[in-house]
Amino acid sequence: MFYDANGIRLAYDDQGTGLPLVFLHAFPLNRSMWAPQIALLSQQFRTIAIDLRGHGESDAPLWDFSLDHYADDVCALLDHLAVPQAVLVGLSMGGYVSFAFSRKYGNRLKALVLADTRAQADSPDGRTGRFHLAQTAFSQGAGAVAEIMLSKLLGPTSLQTKPDLVEYVRKTIQAAPVSGIVVDLMAMADRSDSVPHLRATTCPVLVVIGQEDSTTPLADARLMAAEIPGARLAVIPAAGHLSSLEQPNVFNDLVKGFVEGLR
Repeated sequence: MFYDANGIRLAYDDQGTGLPLVFLHAFPLNRSMWAPQIALLSQQFRTIAIDLRGHGESDAPLWDFSLDHYADDVCALLDHLAVPQAVLVGLSMGGYVSFAFSRKYGNRLKALVLADTRAQADSPDGRTGRFHLAQTAFSQGAGAVAEIMLSKLLGPTSLQTKPDLVEYVRKTIQAAPVSGIVVDLMAMADRSDSVPHLRATTCPVLVVIGQEDSTTPLADARLMAAEIPGARLAVIPAAGHLSSLEQPNVFNDLVKGFVEGLR
């Protein structure tokens, strides 16, 4: 399904009934990464997964966008579906979008699941790394980005024992529009520091981290859990940065238990 937001055509899936869960994907993937969650959780909840601008079936305009624009897209989807409040489940870049959404549209949040993400802004070295990756995407294409990103996204256990998952991640990145990759990198590099806003978070929050995540390590998750009032922290063994794909059953159980507790 599609909707228009701020002049951009965006794709989404909407399945199930009940409390709405909105899934926000990682960079540089798309909404298909949430298939294991949709398959189970749509039996009990309304599951909504969006292709963020620049990915999947959504438009991929090349321009200077911020993560606030991504948050505006999510709010526009809630308006389009007449959903007053939802649980946002954001992984990695999806977590950054969740922070932006929380600052702008906090009244629309029922709860937050922040998975394999961080509240801090990029360090100077982090910004430089994004610049170089954007140059690689521009000059060598998405395939080169895929080879660089695989070891950052998947933990050693998955890389060694889950060849089908490795191939899915590789092919998904290879299919990503270069414009989407570049715009994402600029938006993430310029994102603001969300740490000062953590204590102002009033909705329930679950922080999830893969034990083997070297991209946003356990220390980042502990910081969020410590600063957000009442937040819970869950560590998933044998999972890297894409914990929802690497250990989907564990991830699903965590989200299901957390959302059921909201009632």
